[in-house]
Amino acid sequence: MAKVRLLEDHVANQIAAGEVIERPASVVKELVENSIDAGATRIEVEFRNGGTSLMRIEDNGGGMSHDDALLALERHATSKIQKVKDLDGLTTMGFRGEALPSIASVSRFQLQTREEGAEGGTEVLIDGGKMIHVRDCGMPQGTRMTISKLFNTVPARRKFLKSKTTESAHIVQCVRLYALAHPEIGFSLLDDGRSLFQSPANSSLKSRIAEVFGKQIANNLIEVDASEDGLRMRGYIGKPSLSRSSRHEMLFFVNNRPVENKTLSYALVESYYGHIPKGRYPVAFLFLDLDPQRVDVNVHPAKREIRFREEAKTRGFAVRTLLEALRGESESLQAIKPVEVRLPKSVESEPRVSAAPVAKSVPAKASSAPRPQRRLVQAEERKSSASPAKSEESGGASPVEPTISPKKAPDPQVASVSVVPEPKPESARTESPEAAPRKEEEKAKNWSYLGWAQGEFATFDTGAGVVLLNVRAAQQRILYERMLKDFAAKAVRCQKLLLAQPVELDPLSSAVLVESLEFFERLGFEIAPFGRNFFRIEGTPTWLEDADAEEFVKETIALLRQGNVAEDKEGVAVEMIAKRAVAKLRRPKEEPSSSEIDSLLEKLFSCDKPLTDPEGRPSLIEISSGEIDKRFQRRNRRKHDELF
Repeated sequence: MAKVRLLEDHVANQIAAGEVIERPASVVKELVENSIDAGATRIEVEFRNGGTSLMRIEDNGGGMSHDDALLALERHATSKIQKVKDLDGLTTMGFRGEALPSIASVSRFQLQTREEGAEGGTEVLIDGGKMIHVRDCGMPQGTRMTISKLFNTVPARRKFLKSKTTESAHIVQCVRLYALAHPEIGFSLLDDGRSLFQSPANSSLKSRIAEVFGKQIANNLIEVDASEDGLRMRGYIGKPSLSRSSRHEMLFFVNNRPVENKTLSYALVESYYGHIPKGRYPVAFLFLDLDPQRVDVNVHPAKREIRFREEAKTRGFAVRTLLEALRGESESLQAIKPVEVRLPKSVESEPRVSAAPVAKSVPAKASSAPRPQRRLVQAEERKSSASPAKSEESGGASPVEPTISPKKAPDPQVASVSVVPEPKPESARTESPEAAPRKEEEKAKNWSYLGWAQGEFATFDTGAGVVLLNVRAAQQRILYERMLKDFAAKAVRCQKLLLAQPVELDPLSSAVLVESLEFFERLGFEIAPFGRNFFRIEGTPTWLEDADAEEFVKETIALLRQGNVAEDKEGVAVEMIAKRAVAKLRRPKEEPSSSEIDSLLEKLFSCDKPLTDPEGRPSLIEISSGEIDKRFQRRNRRKHDELF
């Protein structure tokens, strides 16, 4: 018995559908491309329940005759190419002839079409790859394709689909990409009978960007248009102030085909080096026009990946073009002259006051006088020495604005205390690792604060050596563990905003946010929908600045879209989000007061892991007396002091 056999047509079509039809948006993509190739000037897309119940794509293109309509449903039947050489100069969106039979094999597929000059149209109905009927129908010029019960013959595939909201967002994003690529075509998009998107034909590219992605983005774009050796790059890139935490708004079109290409992506990111912070990505809508023979689009069944025959040349041209556009933007900003403000005559006679921020006045003695030296005292002397310390320190030192805990007033009157530790038994050296934080906490009570170093380190004399404390790392550890504990106890506090912050998102990000509103609520946010793709941030967690709320929400949505954060693994998700939140803490601008240092140490050593920051880096470094003696080449100093 033969082991090798030919597959039946409907089985082969379903296998091919697994490569071409990944989700409902894939169906819309293939059929919209067919409408564009047919020369349509108007395309209407309608869907229901995320595309699983119904998808309808109708155009006013050239249409098909009765025979062509039947032949188009056969595998590898296409009007786009005839010879192998045609693959070297593709100018059409589709060319394989696999889309229609693949779609018809996994759904209930209805095709209605009429070509120009025909008296009537043709209707073909196929259910799960089986022909139901072929008959005449009334139909205007063009083609209408209706797909229902998607994946009815492969129910296992339906289980891998996302929610209705997510699948709808993918369809919206797909239609908007092709609407952006072809401003000369009018597009209409309907969801359950509601109009989501409608743009007339022959609109400008910037107007189409404003309609698709919002006016806020369209008003912050730089125009790009350059040509060199058969290559032309046109479109718009975002100003350096307009950046994103993900690559989702870096859109590229090669010969008006939406593509994903590492050459263009790297060229764009490289051009913005030094203009935007590391880890941020620009916004771009770039169109590259070139000879079809210089690009290969026959790389992937979805036709989104392409390869250039001259990768280095294309990348160099893209980098030079983008750098020139950014340079022009910088020069235009430098050319802006400051506006001269004319004061009334009564005011012009008075001396002008500088607009720079005024620093706090400091007495002359305080700037020239040396800092009072702190000496080690016994714990019993603290009460008796508090009054002299108060009169001594308050005499010449200027008040210091707190930088660690703004809500707590500085208390420079409290003197630091250090107690010389007693010798510990030998058994103390074999303590368990879990006891290390407690040991450090007990030792910290005996530390004497020496002063501020390098603008970010607090130095202490421990009796057994010197400790350098990274204040920013300590603040990060305290805030990080507080966030984790509040989230675990479902006690994250939310602060209502006086004025709600509006947020505009793209369709996919909007779908992610709608599905994750409960997750954001547990993080301490209060976000409410405010129209399609619009939201209002009405409350923020107490640990987040109001000005950073919109950016933080968008970054979290980007993490959810990329799969780096999953709601079903809340612990991992909150840890990652907490790390990104505490990373925004800045270094203290001024030296903290003694009371703030004491409070910081108390909070730090009440943490579970006080010796490291959330990224695992040390929060403090201890230099022992032995190491100091070694550096000064005084190994026998202590024995010498004991003898004399």
